[in-house]
Amino acid sequence: MSKLDGISTWLRHRLPDLLAESGVPGAAVAVSAGDETIDVAAGTLNTVTGVEATADSLFQIGSITKVLTATLVMQLVEEGRLDLDAPVRAYLPEFQVADERAAARITVRQLLCHVSGFEGDIFTDTGKGDDCVEKYVGVLREVPQLFEPGEMFSYNNAGYCVLGRIVEVLRGEPFDVCMRTRLFTPLGMTHAAGDPYEAIVHRTAIGHVERTPGGPLEPSPVWALTRSNAPAGSMLAMRARDLLAFTRMHLADGLGPDGVPVLSRESVRAMRRPQITQPDIAQGAAWGLGWELFDLSGDTVFGHDGNTIGQSAFLRVVPGRDVAVAVLTNGGLSRRVYAEVVGRVLHDLADVEPPAQPVPDPAAIPRDASRYVGTYASSTSETTVSQDARGRLWLERVPIGVFADLDEAPYRTELLAWRGDSLIPAEPERGVHAPLAFLGDDGQGRTLYLHTGRADRRLSP
Repeated sequence: MSKLDGISTWLRHRLPDLLAESGVPGAAVAVSAGDETIDVAAGTLNTVTGVEATADSLFQIGSITKVLTATLVMQLVEEGRLDLDAPVRAYLPEFQVADERAAARITVRQLLCHVSGFEGDIFTDTGKGDDCVEKYVGVLREVPQLFEPGEMFSYNNAGYCVLGRIVEVLRGEPFDVCMRTRLFTPLGMTHAAGDPYEAIVHRTAIGHVERTPGGPLEPSPVWALTRSNAPAGSMLAMRARDLLAFTRMHLADGLGPDGVPVLSRESVRAMRRPQITQPDIAQGAAWGLGWELFDLSGDTVFGHDGNTIGQSAFLRVVPGRDVAVAVLTNGGLSRRVYAEVVGRVLHDLADVEPPAQPVPDPAAIPRDASRYVGTYASSTSETTVSQDARGRLWLERVPIGVFADLDEAPYRTELLAWRGDSLIPAEPERGVHAPLAFLGDDGQGRTLYLHTGRADRRLSP
């Protein structure tokens, strides 16, 4: 029996119990090694209807969509129709953010690697028509600039919607059409859906959320976010095997299953070349053009995660061993499922040991904690960091905007020392102790940004 067969046998026995232990309603996993792919599913797609998850079931892949969007962009670069280092306005003269000087300077490359600097969590609904992405770009004229373009990394959904609009303009077709004709069809992705109308013809998962902290998981009140955010990951759903069909193209230096190039070898390699390093928050080491890089070479492990309303997706790729694994889930402590499945796959098939998750030390009280105290805000949350009489540091995050409307639960935890200005929560969120970094200086000895992958700016005073 091959190692891949062994993984398949292990998954069929272990996955149902792992889901139950993690409170995850349903999941699908696909693993490829060389030319072979296996897929396994367990649990239910909807806890109300009880529909069983199968290997052909569709789950939302969330922000993993960004790698597909980046691939569409790189196809245009290869055709000589797009220059990564040109200003966005060379292709979208109407592009505006609140800071006119920044808007004139932001480049396509800066959008691809999340360093454009403007507020990135904008989920304005601009309708369901084919003009929704075009209308969305118009909404950004009021969006604040958080830092100078190129200054640092801050994950930016809105930037990928702008990239989606560039694709539309240069192709003369709606984004969904470009995705299907230029990726789904040539890669044989038969179980991929760009919207609910396509998803409904398949067995499709719905996300599950906690309406109150510690409360029971319930089906999400809506299936997806707005269509205007589709290029960033608000809509796309597919089976795990189809996600690996896309990934296999990147492992094959851009060749599709029929040997016809979908992307050039040079573009494939460029996409996983480091563009910007990330803060010390136990995520990836750097970011390429679409891909998150888990080492600075980009050749050991790369991938992407995705989170939508009650659904989480994980993709990891080891090019040196020609191995890829996708884990798609619909609620609960999904990172526990990811950690065990991906850890086993990378160990057995690629001789790679993923780093252990950070563990808080209850006795590690942050030094000079007063400079972290304050309120930090984005368009989706407001986070207050306070210090009690004993010198202990506390974080309380309250969802606002679209996430408050979706009944996302508030989060409160003590913050403990970890590494330098990176602190770690005492209480897990969705089963994970995810470190956060305090960066910059506001001129009065206080940090300017709270960074969790996104940079939330301190509110004055």
